[in-house]
Amino acid sequence: MQKTLKINNPGQGFYGLGIAPKILEILEQIKFKVPTPIQFKAIPMAIEGKDVIGIAQTGTGKTHAFAIPMCQHLAQKKGVGLVLAPTRELAIQIDEAFQPLTRSFGMKTACLIGGAPMPGQVQALRKNPSVVIATPGRLIDHMSQWNFLPDEVTMLVLDEADRMLDMGFGPQINKILRVLPRNRQTMLFSATMPKDIMQIAASHMKLPVSVEIAPSGTTAERVTQELFIVKKEDKRRLLSKILTQYHGSVLLFSRTKHNARKITVSIRDMGYSAAEIHSNRSLAQRREALDGFKSGKYRVLVATDIAARGIDVSGIELVLNYDLPEDAENYVHRIGRTARAGSQGHAISFATPDQRGDVKDIEKLIRVSLPVSVHPEMKPEKFSEGFEVKQRPFKKHHQQPRNKFSRFRKKREIPFR
Repeated sequence: MQKTLKINNPGQGFYGLGIAPKILEILEQIKFKVPTPIQFKAIPMAIEGKDVIGIAQTGTGKTHAFAIPMCQHLAQKKGVGLVLAPTRELAIQIDEAFQPLTRSFGMKTACLIGGAPMPGQVQALRKNPSVVIATPGRLIDHMSQWNFLPDEVTMLVLDEADRMLDMGFGPQINKILRVLPRNRQTMLFSATMPKDIMQIAASHMKLPVSVEIAPSGTTAERVTQELFIVKKEDKRRLLSKILTQYHGSVLLFSRTKHNARKITVSIRDMGYSAAEIHSNRSLAQRREALDGFKSGKYRVLVATDIAARGIDVSGIELVLNYDLPEDAENYVHRIGRTARAGSQGHAISFATPDQRGDVKDIEKLIRVSLPVSVHPEMKPEKFSEGFEVKQRPFKKHHQQPRNKFSRFRKKREIPFR
């Protein structure tokens, strides 16, 4: 039977978690002082060899929650660790996180992603890597060409499992799981826990321990949120005004690739540096855009939901949902790109007057009411359907939105600040 553990604060360092002294030295060298809650609870379980389901919001340090136990396991016994990730960017990021650990043990990694040349990946596999990080489709390509043999996999990690299923990787994941050795350790990490993941756990995991750090749909702890009701034709003008109010880096989300391109051109016309990242861009273009955003070359990164996870960029001041996501759960993943690792962040969303239903879906998931603001230089808009929403003047920073389930309080008793 699955056991669930919940925790809010580890309250201690990495000592006492069962981590080998050599890895503790590496963590000291890379300035890892205090484990995040997901690391604090998942690492000891994984080191013991248990199957683990880790549920935690984005930006909580899930990568090292499985990288540390995997490296310790592979340093002691023969075998291969396999990590499956939904996007190229996340796979590259995971590979980078493994490097300090694997180098110290003389182990090699291979990163298998679409859009990158096959020959280089084949060469990496011929060097007998201890850790293989891959997107599902590219891993199957290598398996079909006998470049990667799954027989030696002793530990499997499904990272951002819900996202992989959202992107349609379910058949590929099941195909991979069917050929992996049954005698393996499996870890599954996700921000949400839909039925499809429960089915994977029931079919392919052995008595997994579920480590839940925050309820499904919980947003990043230190991110404030704000909503503007705006006509479609007025979005560009409101965007211009918001970009003058904020001076830091901005991650902007568009629903479609075509619109992402148009928004990027508009932002450049406003005089700001901007880059775009979506599935129509080549791997080299996507890496250049992300590296440029990290370095400050680009102030604004315009992305579709392919970037909602796997972008680990510290110091993003603002996440701007230019278009609301099709799936309410992607709202959580999007705004989790700011307020990472305990820092402050802010999220602004644009909703058109006919999107009251989409907003209600988001509010139901995150269990808070999104505060609606009005820019002083623009005409206030209202939802064309649904109940009236109080609006407040636009300010650069806002307090956390109130929890609409905390008490049955009357609206007039909760003044907007």
